[in-house]
Amino acid sequence: MSTPEERLAELGLAIPEVAAPVAAYVPAVRSGDQVFTSGQLPMRSGELLATGKVGVEVTEEEAYACAQQCALNAIAAINAEVGDLSLVRRIVRVGVFVASAPHFTAQAKVANGASELFGNVFGDAGVHARAAVGVAVLPLDAPVEVDVIVEL
Repeated sequence: MSTPEERLAELGLAIPEVAAPVAAYVPAVRSGDQVFTSGQLPMRSGELLATGKVGVEVTEEEAYACAQQCALNAIAAINAEVGDLSLVRRIVRVGVFVASAPHFTAQAKVANGASELFGNVFGDAGVHARAAVGVAVLPLDAPVEVDVIVEL
């Protein structure tokens, strides 16, 4: 069976550097056999992939890609905390926050960007509970933010 890192490579992805916090927090905390990530923004190489509200400045497809980047950043934070993604027994819960225009109601489709990546990388262990929530605004005017709870 392949490792999570190998599955990422098969997808043409690599674990990025852990995104620097934008305020007073750490990217992830381990407590016993769980890891809790802080909210991850769609940062790549220190810049947001997009800004604005989904349904206005950001399309559903762009927001899906942002959710995927958030999930990849969460994987980086988890890896930095535990040192080996093979230690992940289960992605327990994923929270996806979508800065949405009032008329936009496809938050669940946007959240699939994160959920599908976790499933592709961790297989059955990537199947999780989830909340997809529309919000008025996110830090730095990001369109999506994702947090994760992992069992080791």
